[in-house]
Amino acid sequence: MLTGLWQVADMERDGKPLDPDAAGKALGEYADAGFDAFDMADHYGSAEILVGRYLAKAGRGHARAFTKWCPLPGPMTPEVVREGVQQRLERLALPRVDLLQFHWWQYRHPGYLDAMLELVRLRRDGLIGHLGVTNFDTDHLRLLVKHGIPVVSNQVAFSLLDRRPAGRMTEVCRATGVRLLAYGVLAGGFLSDRWVDRPEPTDIPDWSKSKYKRFVDTVGGWGALQKVLAAAKTVAVKHGVSVANVAARWVLEQEAVGAVIIGARLGEREHRGDNLALFGFALDAADKAGLAEAQLLLREIPGDCGDEYRKPPFLTASGDLSHHLAGLPRGFAARAGVARPERTAVDSGSRWEPIAGYARAVRAGQRILVSGTTATHGASTVVCPGDAEGQTVYILDKIGAAIEALGGELDDVVRTRIYVRDAACAEPVARVHGRYFGGVRPANTLVQIAGLVGDGYEVEIEAEAEVSR
Repeated sequence: MLTGLWQVADMERDGKPLDPDAAGKALGEYADAGFDAFDMADHYGSAEILVGRYLAKAGRGHARAFTKWCPLPGPMTPEVVREGVQQRLERLALPRVDLLQFHWWQYRHPGYLDAMLELVRLRRDGLIGHLGVTNFDTDHLRLLVKHGIPVVSNQVAFSLLDRRPAGRMTEVCRATGVRLLAYGVLAGGFLSDRWVDRPEPTDIPDWSKSKYKRFVDTVGGWGALQKVLAAAKTVAVKHGVSVANVAARWVLEQEAVGAVIIGARLGEREHRGDNLALFGFALDAADKAGLAEAQLLLREIPGDCGDEYRKPPFLTASGDLSHHLAGLPRGFAARAGVARPERTAVDSGSRWEPIAGYARAVRAGQRILVSGTTATHGASTVVCPGDAEGQTVYILDKIGAAIEALGGELDDVVRTRIYVRDAACAEPVARVHGRYFGGVRPANTLVQIAGLVGDGYEVEIEAEAEVSR
């Protein structure tokens, strides 16, 4: 179990930082009770500073510091990445971050791969103990691992209400050895004894509850939550534990989960004694069956892990992130056509574009045509060499970025053509295509060809779009 410090930001939202002495005392009480791993982030108020001051007094080895770096998309040069890590080290007053977890807002901007490759170098330099990611979806977590990035963990929402990680994410974790650090396991406190048989609240006092009330509404509302709480209460009474213990234990027993994260409001209230009970019992078959029966009444949270930060329904403390995401830098920039200025075009930086005299994509009127696209990162780096599934993910992000730069969206795509080197890869490639275009259903052709130009390439895709707007 990790002690999460997201609540520090909520406690400081009036602009007044927490008292470092009082916070340090509270952190020490957690560590002394055995809860000696603290999870935080660059935007969790002064959490990093508070942990740094605590460790300076208690000693570096007295607790582990897990933090996150969540930069805005943009060029991830070695200087930018090193500065981001250095800020974490300075705030924590540590020579090394035990676990640095990376978040990325928009996969169409390929800078995340540059950032992760540089973080690997900084890990070799001794500034980082281990590398993790946070809120990465299944396809992009797999892409990183297949590209050789030594990711050990992915921090995602996982609870009795939100079971998205139990699907493909668990399959990828099983295959790669990545472990999940699960947050939201108590749904902001709604999965606890306090809310059993209680009326739906009209006033939401903090960011955490405002976030997870959106989850409750999405899965079916207050009535559906009460059904789950009733089932959890039955299990809790049977084992002599709390509803929160049952909710956290259910997540902890999921195959891919390495740890659950329980939030703390330092100096306000603590549940250390109750949390320790989590390790004194296990769910038996009857317990799991009762919880599963209640879960049948729940609607599934849409999408994949982390999608709430990138697409509707935006189940975050901030609510609708459309404006924020619309303001992020795009992966590519449009330019005027060379011989036909009324056309617009996009270049991706591939060394072959100027050599062969073509653009990544061209817009002529309402039509956008995207050239055959391979998993080439920057000028010549092959992404996931030999792995068709990972290459397809990168290619479709690249195509999406090109179309977006020219005023379109993937929803505007009317035709795709896919060329695979090995027919055995056709199904995994097609499944990725389905995850991107399942709601669009463009015309499509997929063929095996004798060979793609260039070592390591398994897939090439081209696309056409009609922009009616």
